[in-house]
Amino acid sequence: LGSPVTSRTTRRPQNRVSYTLGLLDGEVREGFILLGKKGVYKVEKFLGEGSFGRVAKCKKLGTDKVVAIKIVSGSAQTEINLLKELSKIDGDKHNLVKMVDCFRYKSYTCIAMELLDQSLYDFMRERYNQPLTVEEIKTIAWQMIVALKGLESINLVHCDIKLDNIMLVDQVSEPFRVKLIDFGVSDKITNMRTGRLMQNMVYRAPEVHLGLPLDQRVDMWSLGYVLCVLYTGTFIHGWDSEYDIIRAMVNMQGMPEQKVLNQGLYTESFFTKTEENSGKKLWKLDTPLQQSLKTEKSKREVEQFVDLLKRMLMMDPSKRISPSEALRHPFFTLGRMQPTAGSNNTKPAAVEVHQQHEATQATNVPQRPAAVLQEMSPHGAALVLLRSCRSTQTLRAT
Repeated sequence: LGSPVTSRTTRRPQNRVSYTLGLLDGEVREGFILLGKKGVYKVEKFLGEGSFGRVAKCKKLGTDKVVAIKIVSGSAQTEINLLKELSKIDGDKHNLVKMVDCFRYKSYTCIAMELLDQSLYDFMRERYNQPLTVEEIKTIAWQMIVALKGLESINLVHCDIKLDNIMLVDQVSEPFRVKLIDFGVSDKITNMRTGRLMQNMVYRAPEVHLGLPLDQRVDMWSLGYVLCVLYTGTFIHGWDSEYDIIRAMVNMQGMPEQKVLNQGLYTESFFTKTEENSGKKLWKLDTPLQQSLKTEKSKREVEQFVDLLKRMLMMDPSKRISPSEALRHPFFTLGRMQPTAGSNNTKPAAVEVHQQHEATQATNVPQRPAAVLQEMSPHGAALVLLRSCRSTQTLRAT
């Protein structure tokens, strides 16, 4: 199993808590003593790290208990609140990880949880991705469905079910007993908003890709994908782009219903409406060529926009673009013949687009191809603008 892309920046920010791994360096180390609310813990070794922070194996002094402590910068209050919600139901009965302590250490939040064995991702990798038997998969599937039922009972959605977040409890003494972990991006069902980005891209439900209404069923899709991987020993589609994933979904499950595609905020990112012989317009999955043309058009628009901004923000007023020149800039005439000086019979494409928008504003929701959303991420836009101010050459969006 390769390591899938976690996600890409698109549509809108997802994370509610900011974790800064770099700040942990030199702070919490092996041998450190951490004073918790329910005990004193000695850091024995670090088990792993990621964008969230680090996880350390710790001994609770004065006892024979060993716990896993997740150490993050910031308050991590959202995750703590969700873990407290989980305590309302039996973690062992519903196969959910249990929080045993929570405290602050300097500027860090420490969340102590029961120590488990290893993730299904690591387990599969250690056995060279050899598929599990149907009986083994049945055991795991039952436990995880019980976990989802437990989450549903407290109106909680995990939002990040994947091989990495399903842990074996103790493969030696309790083979294939598992628990669901990591509620860092979980949320209440009532907070789920249409168009929101969530889940690892590989395990992402189609309703998230398409911008459809969201609820707890996104978790069931992700779990189903996990079971497919356990059965085949491989990820069943690539993860180079959302289009590749949608295309694989269609090949495997068939086209979504037209009424479903009509509701999607991002349907046009992957599908195109075509007119049939009957005169009826139907959504059809883009061919790779159609998708590449959409992507190229989006890139050109961003390039032209940045170029126009560069010319508008010239430090030397004598070199700054004039209104007449700006109206003839390719950003406004992209895809059409650029009007010549003095011409008054060519309408810039942007004017027509604006008029069309005014006519349909009451009923249509603005939609952007995924490529545009990726290009226009806050970080990417800021980087492009900074480069614009430092260079006199034509800029290209990266």
